[in-house]
Amino acid sequence: MTTRTSPTATGRTGTRSTERVPAARHASPSRGRTLATAFDPRHNALDVLRLALALTVAVVHTTYLGFGHQPEVGATDVGSLAVDGFFVLSGFLVARSWLRLGSFRRFVWHRALRILPAFYVSLALTALVVAPVLAVLSGRGPTSVFSGPDSAVGYVTSNAALLMRQFGIAGLGDDGSGSVVNGSLWTLFYEAACYGIVAALGVVGVLARRRWVVLVLLALLWATTVSATAGFNPVGSELMLRFAFVFLLGVAGHLYADRLVLSLPLAVAAVALVAAGLALLPDYRALAGPAFAYAFLYAVVRLPLRWRPRWDLSYGVYVWHWPIALVLATAGLADAVGAAFVLVSLAVTAGVAALSWRFVESPALSHKDAAWVTGGRRRRA
Repeated sequence: MTTRTSPTATGRTGTRSTERVPAARHASPSRGRTLATAFDPRHNALDVLRLALALTVAVVHTTYLGFGHQPEVGATDVGSLAVDGFFVLSGFLVARSWLRLGSFRRFVWHRALRILPAFYVSLALTALVVAPVLAVLSGRGPTSVFSGPDSAVGYVTSNAALLMRQFGIAGLGDDGSGSVVNGSLWTLFYEAACYGIVAALGVVGVLARRRWVVLVLLALLWATTVSATAGFNPVGSELMLRFAFVFLLGVAGHLYADRLVLSLPLAVAAVALVAAGLALLPDYRALAGPAFAYAFLYAVVRLPLRWRPRWDLSYGVYVWHWPIALVLATAGLADAVGAAFVLVSLAVTAGVAALSWRFVESPALSHKDAAWVTGGRRRRA
């Protein structure tokens, strides 16, 4: 999949863990080696992994925008792998969020606060600032983007429901395949759809009392992924199938944390299976979807890197790297400085991501326990 015409960036969530994964329901000889007992909410690699995945997507997209190519492993681009990793971690964290909150209203509110404020600010600033700047750099008047087909105003209104229906603004950045002013935002719709799946499963009691249903759903999704790889996809949407599969793998990781044994030999075997899938199949998930998820969940608790930054820049990096790289590339920076273009673009993106956290995301998240949601009772989330 090409990230320019079908952008592949993230499903990003910012849920932070505040309590342990529930202990095993039944004693087991392997209990000491399970994800449930190994996961420490204050000492894990989640933040490092999420930032690393965001930076990976940013490097892939920036390289494409600056130089017209992106790294691939077999038939899969590296950005798609990073996005899949995001969805696995998101499924794990969002399932925990539902079970901690125990409230549909609070769950929806928390998810909306995490994903929507920065999304709307991105839409608005892209239309009001980025598009006029791109117009000037392209030799056009700054106000030309506010009228005609695919206007800046239409960019905001058409995409306001989270489903990206207008990728370009007034033909800016057109390279022959169609203009895309932010090729990262489109996966947010699929992430929100996966939140809806968790909410539906939670409301009917599957997450709390009938977790085996998730395994049945995963078996069906895996079988459908194999079928789609062979040329028949009864779901119809390749993207919804892909994201629901990897997201529910993360959900199952939480629900069965008491049974999920952590083993270095198993992790090595999982990575080897993913490598085989990437080398042999157009969709590695058909062979190694569960193995991919296992490798990431293993890394969450076994990766030696431990860092809990006060400012979470991963979502801001994800949301902003594309328009920033596009502006710099249009200004000719890639031609002027060569490979250093990627580093310059990432540095600017990090600064904007910090502003996004400080003035948009963090203030929004401070309202998670609003009185109208909690009924006046502040609860841990």
